[in-house]
Amino acid sequence: MIAGKGTNTSRIILIAVVPSVGLTFIITLICLFRKRVHKEKVEIPFCGDDDEITSSESLQFNLDTIIAATSDFSDANRLGRGGFGDVYKGVLSDGKEIAVKRLSRKSDQGELEFKNEVLLLAKLQHRNLVRLLGFCLAGEERLLIYEFLPKSSLDHFIFDPINRAQLDWDKRYKIIEGIARGLLYLHEDSHFQIIHRDLKASNILLDANMNPKISDFGMAKLFTTDQSHAKASRIAGT
Repeated sequence: MIAGKGTNTSRIILIAVVPSVGLTFIITLICLFRKRVHKEKVEIPFCGDDDEITSSESLQFNLDTIIAATSDFSDANRLGRGGFGDVYKGVLSDGKEIAVKRLSRKSDQGELEFKNEVLLLAKLQHRNLVRLLGFCLAGEERLLIYEFLPKSSLDHFIFDPINRAQLDWDKRYKIIEGIARGLLYLHEDSHFQIIHRDLKASNILLDANMNPKISDFGMAKLFTTDQSHAKASRIAGT
């Protein structure tokens, strides 16, 4: 009788333990699988088919439209100068304000590669990134069209004694937090993982509500002459 009770007890223990171990094993596998999927990065394809070019065409602006919007790139509309070219304010026929970056002619990159990179950058959407609206390719002209930010860049507030007074601690905290969120998206949350290598106050633009937006991310790829890394899953920024 004692031996029988021992056997029954063992069976009860096995019946209780085996499902628990099995369930724990399954949960562990699910967690590992989800963690692996989360860490995997989507490979950026090298776009060479007609379908991809067709989608990039939807982002393309006519040169005459941009010339009219910027008053033929007049000095009065110039917002600033950078390492990759001048930036101009423009107003489209429907009244929409835009910022036009007129890229300097230093790139040996072909039109197809340029369109591919622009298409990729246009897919990066975050409230703390300056939105790329489109581009223009005409002869040697390479233009990037962005949303217009009315408050200019952060350096105009930090280094100007008068404007600096507008930055109370609440605004400063909001700006710092917004920049951090934008960088987190670029570095970790975006499928394309762009590393911004030249983050500075002049590359942080402010909207009407003083919300910060990071600019000039991914610019270095538009000037590379080495296309051997077209399929890389990480893109170097400026």
